[in-house]
Amino acid sequence: MPLTETSQKDPFEPPYLQSLWDRGGEACSAAELNGLCAGQREMDSCVVLILLSSTIPLSTAGSVRLMNGGSRCAGRVEVLHDDQWGTVCGDNWDMRDAAVVCRELGCGEAVDALSDAHFGPGSGPIWLDEVDCSISETSLISCISNEWGDHDCDHPDDAGVICSGNVLFNAIGNNSCVRLVGVSQCSGRVEVLHGETWYTVCDADFDQQDAEVVCRELGCGLPVEVLGGGAFGRGEGQVWSEELQCRGNESQIHSCPTSPSLKHNYSHAYDSGLVCADSVRLVDGGSRCAGRVEVLHRGQWGTVCGDYWDMSDAAVVCRELGCGEAVDVLNDAHFGAGSGPIWMSGVDCSGSEPTLKNCASRGWGKHNCNHGKDAGVVCSDSVNQSDCNLSNMGKTKELSKDVRDKVTDLHKAGLGYRTFSKTLGVRLVGGTQCSGRVEVLHGETWYTVCDADFDQQDAEVVCRELGCGLPVEVLGGAAFGRGAGQVWSEELQCRGNESQIHSCPTSPSLKHNYSHDSDVGLVCAGSVRLVDGGSRCAGRVEVFHRGQWGTVCDDYWDMRDAAVVCRELGCGEAADALSDAHFGPGSGPIWMDNVDCSGFPEDSILKNCRSEGWDKHNCGHDEDAGVICSDHRQSKLTDGLHRCSGRVEVLHGETWYTVCDADFDQQDAEVVCRELGCGLPVEVLGGAAFGRGEGQVWSEELQCRGSESKVYFCLTSSSLKHKCSHDSDVGLVCAGHTGARLMNGFCSGRVELQYLSEWGTVCDVSWDMRAASVLCGQLECGSAVAVVGSDWFGEGSGRIWADVFDCQGNETHLSQCPISSWSRTACSHQQDAGVICSASPLALHEGRVRLSGRMECEGEVEVYFMQDWRRVLLDFWSGSVASVVCRQLGCGSVFSFSYFSPSSPEHRHMCVRGFNCSGSEAYLANCSSAQAVNCSSREQLSITCSGKFNSANSSIRLVGSGGDCAGRLEVFHSGSWGTVSGDLWGIEDAQVVCRQLQCGVALRTPVPAQFGPGTGPIWLNEVECEGTETSLWNCRFQLCGEDECGHKDDVGVMCSVEFIPLVERSREEQ
Repeated sequence: MPLTETSQKDPFEPPYLQSLWDRGGEACSAAELNGLCAGQREMDSCVVLILLSSTIPLSTAGSVRLMNGGSRCAGRVEVLHDDQWGTVCGDNWDMRDAAVVCRELGCGEAVDALSDAHFGPGSGPIWLDEVDCSISETSLISCISNEWGDHDCDHPDDAGVICSGNVLFNAIGNNSCVRLVGVSQCSGRVEVLHGETWYTVCDADFDQQDAEVVCRELGCGLPVEVLGGGAFGRGEGQVWSEELQCRGNESQIHSCPTSPSLKHNYSHAYDSGLVCADSVRLVDGGSRCAGRVEVLHRGQWGTVCGDYWDMSDAAVVCRELGCGEAVDVLNDAHFGAGSGPIWMSGVDCSGSEPTLKNCASRGWGKHNCNHGKDAGVVCSDSVNQSDCNLSNMGKTKELSKDVRDKVTDLHKAGLGYRTFSKTLGVRLVGGTQCSGRVEVLHGETWYTVCDADFDQQDAEVVCRELGCGLPVEVLGGAAFGRGAGQVWSEELQCRGNESQIHSCPTSPSLKHNYSHDSDVGLVCAGSVRLVDGGSRCAGRVEVFHRGQWGTVCDDYWDMRDAAVVCRELGCGEAADALSDAHFGPGSGPIWMDNVDCSGFPEDSILKNCRSEGWDKHNCGHDEDAGVICSDHRQSKLTDGLHRCSGRVEVLHGETWYTVCDADFDQQDAEVVCRELGCGLPVEVLGGAAFGRGEGQVWSEELQCRGSESKVYFCLTSSSLKHKCSHDSDVGLVCAGHTGARLMNGFCSGRVELQYLSEWGTVCDVSWDMRAASVLCGQLECGSAVAVVGSDWFGEGSGRIWADVFDCQGNETHLSQCPISSWSRTACSHQQDAGVICSASPLALHEGRVRLSGRMECEGEVEVYFMQDWRRVLLDFWSGSVASVVCRQLGCGSVFSFSYFSPSSPEHRHMCVRGFNCSGSEAYLANCSSAQAVNCSSREQLSITCSGKFNSANSSIRLVGSGGDCAGRLEVFHSGSWGTVSGDLWGIEDAQVVCRQLQCGVALRTPVPAQFGPGTGPIWLNEVECEGTETSLWNCRFQLCGEDECGHKDDVGVMCSVEFIPLVERSREEQ
């Protein structure tokens, strides 16, 4: 309707807006708005934000107005009474009161409630005081207040309001406007007005700097996310042919330069979208849907006091941000203390308010808190939902019906869903919210993913993005059913630390012929799990809360509670609800007690059930609750010679079944052996080889691929053998290899393997570098440097396993390597194999020793320890230490040892003590418990070894590699350095060189002159060592004159100490 005579115009409004208000309640068309933007040359700018339609109704009210705020939607509040305008006192004036005013004026939502005459003091009567609106009133005069004119205020206390409609007409010129269409005033599809036409913007032409300007222009704070691929639905009309080139500091987009777009073929499938911060945000929680609560007031962000902060308040925040439901409400600065003002305290939301600012509170900036009490919130969509408000998207008129239906279907299915700037999203289908077939959204099409293109790192990112904890299992072979449509042609290459898959690199897949039979599936942990029950569908109940897993007390725990857990995990129905720590006591917090899930809908989750509250209980872990679900399935072997052999039985629900031999193959056997920790299968035996079972024969047929970790993850189908009896019960013998270790060293030592409960050594003829590399990796000791004999780490005792491990070298565990049958040995312990891994001190310079006397085999003992040469102090173990040092130096046995007190200060601060040696070790580094100490005036160890080098004037060196332990071999003889000829040179000779130089063991003999030909004399020829000598001079050899041999056959040696630096250098060069 038209304005009444009492609805006076705001004298502060520009003339062009006054002319618009003169239209009264009549709606303005888009064309008229366009003309308004284009025709007012005196405008500085013009922004039009249209939420859901292309017309804006302009409503007015006869009993309230806003004055001195620059528009009819902002200013000092004045009400009409007895034909006279008067002000409102600011006492207890809050956002609920402001919301009623804004709604009454048709000005959208309340943005700010102001007092203290923010828009200047009024004049005349003060009509209202102590206003208290419930937010549902249709007009301000319907709210509770003192009687008309009853107040204790002056005009400096006049109340004011800013409404969201105030940003509707902030004039900007240059014939351009911008708007966001789709969800809220601060998020939607980006559209720009040029001339009289609205254009969408290509996502390739819109970046973070452009987003900052648009959000700033619309009064929406900073940008949260730029979204491509038509995330807010496909627009209509034309795509803009210009590209914005904002620097990011402009106040309006008309100030940004533009250039012709280079993307001429873009369609509305690539319309750009934008999410801006609005007036509330969550900070430092890892996503925009979790963190410390902050509100924007008077242009500044501030925090909210945690006093009386509860789930109703959190629910309003989550809904306002489009982040789903409130999951947790936190205080005491759980996400860290904020800074700046504390804007709100004593917040009291009913839970239905549209924004946090509409909730009751003590008033802006009124509090008795500090930042140590800052409130926080975790919303359900903190990771697993788009930064756009999907729940609102389903209701938004701007979205096409198919997009609305897609969003609705996704939410009904409980599926995680995200849309990204790279038009990429992810969901899990066919299981639960946290398990199912992996599907990615590219453009507007969902694709399945080939199992060969998806690995553990990709799984970690998907689970993290969907808010489902860590991955439990990656499953191939369409474990969650065959998908429909296309298989994705890209391969994810995530590193595993990304927060969303759109941050992962991709490359074209090399698997072009994959079908839906290879669709990959994924099981993530979710917010509840069952532990120690043999499968993910049975075990102790644990819930994830505040970043930590904890248990559930069994008080009043019943089948209704168990049913919620089984349904949440996608494990069928509840088969049993167990108490008294049936699956063993847990550890950590007991998060829930007195759980009561009765009366909750079938799609509920355990966290939503009634309980005493988080961490409130009177229980111990001996009362931890457990569950068995109907889909629980695990295996065992019975009536065999040991636990890794016997009749195969499968537990389904709560019943054990035998398995028909015709329904069980090699792939099934691999999974059963793996699940039981028994290595690889040796033999599958039919015909009740381990005796006839009892009870029922399973009516299902396992269809394992062989890669699953448990039989639970194998597909099943109805067995075609309906007449199978216990005469056909299948049996299985597994290898039984369950453990590995290296004895008598750190990341080096004698190899010992465990078969069932028995440890044994390994015959060196059955052991190679590939198997050694797998073992080093399995023990987290790097890669293998050398395979050595028993003289290194001593002889073992007990059993000797002669099995040959046929490893490729890239396996992660020895159990993945094929082996022959165990315990067929023809070896003695003199052939026990040893391994030196790259993380061992034997493979590095650490542990090298030297004697600082005049002769090479006598003097003060020094050891290279903690990256420095240090003297060794005299202690209880000095005799044993001396034996090891002499052996390591190739100087024979100990002749004598003594002590001395240093007279010079050079070594007083560099000493080591505590080498705990038995005396039989090959290297000092194999002795334990050494530590660096201050030398002070302590007595230091000096020894004399019995051995002598053949010539006091002779020595050896390796040159040409840049290091001391690899290179061309040169010897010092008759006053000059010369090379060694390669005639008869073998690995035994190289071993002696490495030992003499304290460089570990010889890796291989390089080809002749690999390190370049030497010059000068060639001193030695036809060297023949046994391999056990302490010095090259102890070996047989012939002296070779300068002219007898050629340098083309100069010997080179590569020792294990040099292996690591060489590998690192080669990687750097790549």
